[in-house]
Amino acid sequence: MSGDNESTGTASDGPGRGGPERSDVATAPITIAVNLAGDQVGAGWGRARRVAVAIIANARIVSWEEHDVRWDLSHDQQGEGRHHADIVAFLRDHGIQAVVTGHMGPPMANTLQKLGVLPLVDAHGDARDAALAGAAFAVDYLSGRADG
Repeated sequence: MSGDNESTGTASDGPGRGGPERSDVATAPITIAVNLAGDQVGAGWGRARRVAVAIIANARIVSWEEHDVRWDLSHDQQGEGRHHADIVAFLRDHGIQAVVTGHMGPPMANTLQKLGVLPLVDAHGDARDAALAGAAFAVDYLSGRADG
């Protein structure tokens, strides 16, 4: 977990597809955005080329849609304000509750937190596993059960 911000979690803090499941607890669906690099978690959120929007309920991915966002290009072509506005619009349009990525700069993490979107950084490995782990952490965090 990043030490820069106490409400920034690590996407690997929860169970993966093959890990333990919380079958005893029914959870409402949560919508997670995952920065993609192929089938792995991508590095920088603000420079993501593709983003998956995953809806996860009861420790299962019930929907997975990939979007060509091309923020890798807009990051360098637009000013930071316009670039962040495009990302915010994407998050709002898709009802994102948490973002899973390898890295996110402090200004973007601050923007997400103002929106009520949980930034989950330092993720790596299989994107679907990271989405499940991120969802588990986010559900615990948002319900007050996660360790600080």
